[in-house]
Amino acid sequence: MTRITVYLTGGIAAYKAVQVVRNLEKQGHEVRIVMTKNAEHFVTTNTLAALTKYPVLDDLWEKANEASIPHVHLARWSQLALIVPATANFISKMANGIADDTASTTILATKAPKLVVPAMNDQMWNNPATQRNIALLKGDGVHVMEPATGMLAEGYAAKGRMPEPEDITAWVQDILDENKILKNKTIVVTAGGTQEAIDPVRFIGNRSSGKMGIAIAQKAAEAGAQVKLIYGNVTIPLPKANNIELIHASSSEAMLKAVEDKFQHADVLIMAAAVADWRMEKVADHKLKKNPEQDTLSLTLVKTKDILHEVSSHKKANQVVVGFAAETNDLLKNAEKKLKNKGADMIVANDVSNNVFGNDQDQVVILQNNTKIEKWPLMTKQEIAGALIKKIANKLK
Repeated sequence: MTRITVYLTGGIAAYKAVQVVRNLEKQGHEVRIVMTKNAEHFVTTNTLAALTKYPVLDDLWEKANEASIPHVHLARWSQLALIVPATANFISKMANGIADDTASTTILATKAPKLVVPAMNDQMWNNPATQRNIALLKGDGVHVMEPATGMLAEGYAAKGRMPEPEDITAWVQDILDENKILKNKTIVVTAGGTQEAIDPVRFIGNRSSGKMGIAIAQKAAEAGAQVKLIYGNVTIPLPKANNIELIHASSSEAMLKAVEDKFQHADVLIMAAAVADWRMEKVADHKLKKNPEQDTLSLTLVKTKDILHEVSSHKKANQVVVGFAAETNDLLKNAEKKLKNKGADMIVANDVSNNVFGNDQDQVVILQNNTKIEKWPLMTKQEIAGALIKKIANKLK
């Protein structure tokens, strides 16, 4: 499932775009709509809102939008932007970075891949200005679907007609499939912190939110992988997708079992969870009461099994293991030691001494054997996850 924003602009072919929206929804995609005011001369916002069960964005200055920035929210939400039909006017705005209405402002704000389906009179399509703008868009990495040759609104046959909805839907799906760089791969991801019981009430835990592991699971799923997400204690909602299996493992022992089980038939393991290094030697079977005469409490802890080392020691030649090193000091020294001693193929190291837990941003360093260390800039955890999935996909090749 992909989050697709469909932009309807002011051409007569807008009526056919309604079927494109319907087709995308039938394929399981989540669709939101942006419309220009000119598009509303051909199709009403009510029609599109009824189809998507979500308000259409067509006016940044409505009362309901005064206290929010809806175009930025939608731009960030989008995983794909489809402009259908794309008029010569809107193509010109996109090519030249003009943002003078709701639709052009939103499209300028999104980082999502952009797909343009032009529809216009043949003379407008063949105009040198339009062709320059199309060339600019293609140069910027925008996908452009060639107009069809057929009967135009003016009553004669020529190139400029919008392709049929089924052809557009198939084209969109082909492009989405091209981005499925982990198609037919199985990825095991761990996320969150483990909890080691002291008694039936208390436990030893850590500050991990699970944001990084969950972001990685989402990006792997978007890349076409079958994802096994093994999670401990997390503070954000778990992802929902047909190709993500959720497995809860609260303790380090439970997580080790789950990882060993799922990784047997997987291609990649990404250990983003914060697994406890110590657990109780013996868990009390009753709540440990506070004694008024007692000023201290001693707990006997024993080492937990190192999941990364255990799994790496018997991984197959075609399997990839990625570990995380969360450090508060000597980041590179500790990460290099971990890469050498754990048997992982890659270590993602980050400094957690400065407000990283629960934060939406992070800065990481990538270490691999016989490869130059990569220091990535400060990015959102979603951006780190996306870049990491691309790197892993290249490694699998």
